[in-house]
Parts: sequence; C-alpha cells; structure tokens
Amino acid sequence: MEIALIGNPNTGKTTLFNSLTNNYATTGNWTGVTVAQKIGKLKHATAKVIDLPGVYSLTPLTKDEEVVTLYLLDHQPDLILNVTNASQLKRNLLLTLEVREFGQPMILNLNMIDDLKRQGQAYDFTTLSHLLGCPVMATNARNQDGVKELDHALQNEPAPLAPLDLDYPPMVKQAIRQATEALVEKYELPASTARWLTIQYMNQNKVVRRAVAFRNLQPLLKMRAYYDAQHFEEKIFNTRLDFIETILASAKKNLGDQKPKEFSNKVDKIITNPILGLPIFALIFLLIFELSFDWIGTPLSDALDSFISGPVSTTVSHWLIVAGALPPLRSLVVNGIIAGVGGVLVFVPQIVVLFACISILEDSGYMARAALVTDRIMQTIGLNGKSFIPLIIGFGCNVTGIMAARTIEQPKERLVTTLISPFMSCSARLPIYSLVVAAFFPKHQALVVLSIYFLGIVVALAVAKGYQLFFHTTDSSVFIVELPEYHLPRFDVIWQGTWDKSKGFIRKAGTVIFAGSVLIWLMSSFGVSGFVTDPTKSFAANLGQGLAPILAPLGITHWQVISALFTGVLAKEVITSSMMVMFHATNQAALIGALGTYMTPVAAYALLAFILLYSPCFATLGTIKQETGSTKWMLWSLALSLMIAYVVAAVIYLGGTLIFG
Repeated sequence: MEIALIGNPNTGKTTLFNSLTNNYATTGNWTGVTVAQKIGKLKHATAKVIDLPGVYSLTPLTKDEEVVTLYLLDHQPDLILNVTNASQLKRNLLLTLEVREFGQPMILNLNMIDDLKRQGQAYDFTTLSHLLGCPVMATNARNQDGVKELDHALQNEPAPLAPLDLDYPPMVKQAIRQATEALVEKYELPASTARWLTIQYMNQNKVVRRAVAFRNLQPLLKMRAYYDAQHFEEKIFNTRLDFIETILASAKKNLGDQKPKEFSNKVDKIITNPILGLPIFALIFLLIFELSFDWIGTPLSDALDSFISGPVSTTVSHWLIVAGALPPLRSLVVNGIIAGVGGVLVFVPQIVVLFACISILEDSGYMARAALVTDRIMQTIGLNGKSFIPLIIGFGCNVTGIMAARTIEQPKERLVTTLISPFMSCSARLPIYSLVVAAFFPKHQALVVLSIYFLGIVVALAVAKGYQLFFHTTDSSVFIVELPEYHLPRFDVIWQGTWDKSKGFIRKAGTVIFAGSVLIWLMSSFGVSGFVTDPTKSFAANLGQGLAPILAPLGITHWQVISALFTGVLAKEVITSSMMVMFHATNQAALIGALGTYMTPVAAYALLAFILLYSPCFATLGTIKQETGSTKWMLWSLALSLMIAYVVAAVIYLGGTLIFG
C-alpha cells in the first residue's frame, strides 16, 4: 500500500512523517525544507509512506509544487493523508478540496491541535467529516498525541471515497460534465480522473496543461480559450472559498474557558522589530559561534585531537613496525591517512555543536522570523526573504542550499539565489577556520569566524545587487511567510536533526577526505625522481611554488598552503587534511605552531577570506549546472568566485598591512 502525505508548509507534515515511519527526514519551520520526495515505511506495517513537498495549492508556482502535481498525474496512491495546521484551517482547506476532488481515499489530519486549543477554539469532527466526505483525525505530532490512533487508521484497508462534488456555477458544471464525458468516451480515462483533470485545466494549472497538451486531449485543448475568457479560474476559486466558509461556520466551536496564547505575538514584537531584529539575529549567531569555538566545541576538539594524534597514531605506527611494513607504507598510513583524516575528524565536536544550535533555532520556530527580518535587506537587491532561506541552509551545505532555491517562484530570483549561494560559508570550511583562528586569533575565535560568515553574506548581497542591475530587475516578488508558534525544542528532534546534518561530514571523512589525504601524501612524497624524503622536491612543492607569484599579493606565499588550497576545489574539508600531511604535523597543535611561523595575522585573515570565496567544490558546481540547466552558469560561477576571492583577499591583505604594518 502506498500512502501520500500532502499538506501546506509549516503543518508539521514532515514531523508526522518521522513519527509514523522508521525513516528520519529533515524538519524545519520554513517553506521548502522538503525539496524532494521522502519515502519511509510505517513502523508497524509494510505500507510505503511518501512525504511530498509542502504546497499551498496543486496549481504550482515553484519547482517544489510541481513535484506534487506531477506525482498525482503519474500515481494513484492507495491513500492520501492530508496534513493541515488545525489553527490555520481556512487556508489549508483550499488544498484539501483539490485533493478531495482527486477522488482517492483520504484522511484529513488536523495537526498542531494544541495550538488551536490555545486559541480557545475547537472543531466538530463529525461535521467536518460529513461535509468533506472523508475521515477526520486530530494529532499533535510534536508530543505524539493522537499519532498512535492515526497509525492504526493508516494500517487498515482504505475505504473507497467518491470525489468531492462542489456546487460550481451552472456554466462551469456544464463545461466540466461535457469535457469529462468526452475524455471518458474518447480516451477511456476513469471518470474521476477525467473530472479532476478538467477542473485543474480550467483552473489554469500549468503542469496539468502541459500534460494535456502532451497527451493531445482535444476535448480540453479546444476549449482552453473559452475557459479563460469566461474566467473559470476565478469562479472555481470563489466556489471553493464559499464552501470553506460554510464548513468553518458549521464546524467551528468556541471554548469559553480557553484564552488565545499571546506569547508568540509578544516575543515577535521584539524579535521581528525593524530596528532590533537584525542586531538580535547577529547576537544569536555570535552566541552560537561562542558555544562552537570557545566554550564547548574547542575543548572537545582538543581532547579528540590528543586521542587521535597520541594513542591512535602511536599504536598504529607500533604495529606497522612490528609487522615489518616498509617506511613508505608507514608514512602513508601514519602521516597520510591518520594525520589527514584525523586532522579533519578532530573538528567534528565543533561542527556538531554548531548544527545542534541551528537545529534548536529550527525547532523553536525562529528561522522563519530570520527570513522575515532579512526581507527588507533582500528587497533592496531585487530578492526577498524567501531567498534568504536557501542562503541559511547553505551554512550547512551549499548543495542543499542551492536545491532549496527551487521554492522561489520567479526564475530570475531563483537563478540569482543559486549563483550567490556558494558565498555562504558551509560546514566544510569550518575545520580550516578553526585551525587558522586557533593559530592567529586564540582570544577572539568566535568573533573572527562570525565576521567571516557575515563577510560571505555581504559579498553575496553585493553580487546579487550586481545581478539586479545586469538583469534590469526593478521589482521583486512579494514575500509571504507563515510564522509558526514558538515551541520548546524537543531533545529527540534536536538530536536527530544534528545527526542528519553532521553525518554527511563524517561520511566524507571515510571517502573524499580519505582519498584526498592519500592523493596529497603521494604528491608530497613523490617527485620527478621518485620517492623523496625532502618534500621541497615533491610534485606538491612544484605546484605550490609555481602558483606562489600569483598569490603573493594576498600574503599567501608558502607552497604547502597553496597546494592545500588547490585540493580544496575537490572538497573544502580536504584543505585541513592536506596541510596536516604537507606540514608533516602529527596533531593539531603542531600544525597551529607551523602556520604561526609562516604568515602574519593579516595574511591569515586574508587566507580565511580567500577560502570563503574562492572556487565552489565539485559537488556545488555540479548542482549549479543541474539547477540552472546550463554549463555556462556553472563556469561563470567558478570564474566569478575566483575573481572576487582574489580581489577581496588582496584588499584585506594590502589594506591590513598598511594599517597594522
């Protein structure tokens, strides 16, 4: 059995999916967190559950919304679970009516029922079920209330349901009937499918219209001009809206002993204040970086570094000697693999703390406010707050941030957001940040890293402004965001969200970073004459020395650092492991000491800026090509990043040298 979860954004749909299935999917409180289908199985049955992207309507405006309509065109799920926000039912029911007209068995789920009760309201489920013609069940997925009962209902064989038959105006009803009969007679479509296709076609659903044109369904194609001229779309919408008003008037009940909860509104007056909003946003992220780089993350990283560079490295070296391994092999394992991979893994505690803090912000409901706070700034560059959401996601990984840009309706805004996303500082850059700030700014680590993050945001906004001028964009689309109620973060959601974000980094340690460490060891251990004991005669030294004159204006002159930057195009995590190998450092402290002798603090900050801005990694470049459908934009992104990185780093180094000497 196949069950499809369909609902508006911010209805707790994905949280419910996580509760019902054995699979965990990323959750968050902003539009577009689910950018592809998530598939799981019910915990106590074999039924397959598909979590579709959150949409407001089957008439798509974004790539995400197209996924849902295309799914319904190509599939006939055995059961549809329509998840709604009980406290926002009026808006949610617009999608519900479209799904009910589809005609498949459906359960209407009123989630977040606790928020409705806090507003002093309730619904008569019997009345709702009668008017909509489907079962209605209530849950509070965050606290698992009602989830068990819903799970049992999903395990039962769904009962067939007749499609919802709304009382459209006579001319619309007649047109629906005529087109449906023609589709059934000429193309042998099921009556319910033909009727749903007709209504969606009249409603100017562009995905359905493309499908109808592809299948050459003449009964609809030849009537398109008539449907549009008679404003059938407007008539259909008004009929649905009137029916929703009837439902709410019949089913809503006021609870006299309950009072609406005003906590969220009171907090929002401060958090989203036009003047205080941005400083609060900056302070929150400063606190996050203090926790990650000073108070919790760094002590844990130091302890892990001592363990890997001490007992682990010494024990492996001892057993290799006992086994009679040749010196090159011992060097590869100890100085290449353990030093390289271990040199990156020691930063996992800092990354876990950072992602835990971000998960808390997501689960509490703050992230939607962050998008709202930044909307005014985004408007000045031809974008809006919705574009800031992919940029925030890019703090975890630029690839997922770029994919999240699918939720943006306007093609030019989506393209610009995709092209500026690589300037966001992803988690892959954190290890090298940690290394450099520990070496040159030990007393101000969090502040320096925060400044680098904000530098990325400033550059991204400046580039976006340039694109606005290039594309001659004068107006941006309107940004509408639903602010969810504030919630006390749940430990299991925080833990699983942190693990979901961190596991990709850890997985890379066993794949990309491992391969990069071996590659760098080979480059630094072999030269034109074969195996070398003097690294200055290696291939890595030749590469670094050849590029040194180009990077000298940035204060980057040593071949080890330059060769490490070259490998960062593969993946930014490899920069740290490359430095560990090429500096022959056995632990983090040794590498910090080595770096401190090779450059000044000003050059170190210029290096951080260059790492932030220069070439996106291969995975990001591939995603840009995939999302834009153009190799040209991918190559442009690569070239522009290199140019901006070079100019910004040069300005920082030359300006800093003039000021500080």
